[in-house]
Amino acid sequence: MADIDIPEDLIKLERAAWAEQQAGALTLATAGAVQAAYREHAAATDGVGRLELEMATKKAVRHPEP
Repeated sequence: MADIDIPEDLIKLERAAWAEQQAGALTLATAGAVQAAYREHAAATDGVGRLELEMATKKAVRHPEP
């Protein structure tokens, strides 16, 4: 996967969603906010699709490199 510039606010949103998911308490508000941020950032970024951005962000949050 190519290097994708992931904004810190998107990382924070994904971390919050992941923490809620791990606790079994993911809310529609949190999930919706993350998905909206993915769509907005992908639309504003030339050449980066929403799915590619989402996959890269989840990988960065869930499996950070040492």
